Amino acid sequence: MIGPIVYFTLILLTVVCAAFQYVAHRLRRDASIGNNPMFVRFQRGYFAAYLMAMFADWLQGPYLYKLYHHYGFQEEQIAILYVFGFASTVLLGTWTPIAADQFGRKKLCMSFTVLYSVSCILKLSTSYGVLLIGRILGGIATSVLFSAFEAWYVHEHVETHDFPKEWIAVTFAKASFWNGLMAILAGFTTNVLCDWMGFGPVAPYILAIPFLVAAGVIVMYTWNENYSGHTIKFRKLCGEGFKSIVTEEKIFMLGAIESLFESVIYIIIFLWTPILEPAKPMLGVVFSTFMMSILTGQAFFQVLNLRKKLSTTVLLIISIAIALFANLLLVYSTHPGAHDYALSFSAFVVFEIAVGIYFPAMGFLRSRIIPDTHRWSIMNWFRVPINLIACAVLLLLHEDVFRHGNQMIFVICVVLLFLAILSGVRFKTLTNDDDSLKQEAGWQESDHIHNIF
Repeated sequence: MIGPIVYFTLILLTVVCAAFQYVAHRLRRDASIGNNPMFVRFQRGYFAAYLMAMFADWLQGPYLYKLYHHYGFQEEQIAILYVFGFASTVLLGTWTPIAADQFGRKKLCMSFTVLYSVSCILKLSTSYGVLLIGRILGGIATSVLFSAFEAWYVHEHVETHDFPKEWIAVTFAKASFWNGLMAILAGFTTNVLCDWMGFGPVAPYILAIPFLVAAGVIVMYTWNENYSGHTIKFRKLCGEGFKSIVTEEKIFMLGAIESLFESVIYIIIFLWTPILEPAKPMLGVVFSTFMMSILTGQAFFQVLNLRKKLSTTVLLIISIAIALFANLLLVYSTHPGAHDYALSFSAFVVFEIAVGIYFPAMGFLRSRIIPDTHRWSIMNWFRVPINLIACAVLLLLHEDVFRHGNQMIFVICVVLLFLAILSGVRFKTLTNDDDSLKQEAGWQESDHIHNIF
């Protein structure tokens, strides 16, 4: 049993994270930016809907694998369900900006609440085909959540309210922090519903529906509609984005790092539950511990960045190295003949700390390296190898050599992260003379902790 270890780790991480957050707040020289009362009121209107939607999204993380297993599906069948969810996010997610341009961002945000609610309702079915449709709808909804909401905010911030563009990063940094807290709260909530109250693994999906409805109502009655100021030429933008990737080595190497590292994240999304479940942990509390690990990593990044001890590029490489170490531990701890569940849990915690450092570092570097005019298309190209790698590795679970031992999957993760470190070293060599990468990233927008579980 690893229950006591989980609780001890959660308490320790909470203390460490609070200490880092306090130090970062003391070091931040621009803490007063964005305290304008009208701006704060506008922020709250955005957060009311966005965080409600995010909480509903996080409720669906801790018990997804267990739900499918509860319905009697085997690991390789569950892997296919995950693969369809990942694939729908990247393939159909490219349609989101075009839909926003044609139909309006407010309407798209409202459609998210409908699609995600239907996806939750379909979780009540034990039919594999119905669950597959639910995963596809959930993937589409997730792509809307992480694009349309932010696009609506940026347009209102700049065009409607005419606030300084520099304040956008303040809002997104706060959103990232509160998003993490929502994830931790969601973990405890699902644990109470599923384990303590005995409602079973489908309960979080039913609970998510009223929060999605509430988010939709707030958007409907308090948000203005806005549209893109120009028509997106899909083929032209995709072509220009691809050309930038293959002709600019800095962009190519940054994309290689993102594809290799984040594909490992997606793989661990799937594996953490079957790896730890034989030890009978409370999955909701484990999930909350992982989220606290990410917040700790983010706070650690802020402190080091504000002290200017290490460059953002070096911190990115360090995060990959920590993740590599964690996966080496997992290779050892998941040996089929002697599985060490406590070590596996500890390794997952270390990995999530690395993820917490990675998100803000990558967000800062992308903002400096990728041109604004091609950011949408380049980011879509980056997502393709991420999902291809993750899906290919998960599909290996159909092979006999992988089916009864996930150790080989972690060996592949080690190789992917080693390649990411090599890409990071090359990226650092290419950008040594780039002064823009040496700037402070304290208020820089962090990549959101998407529902990575």
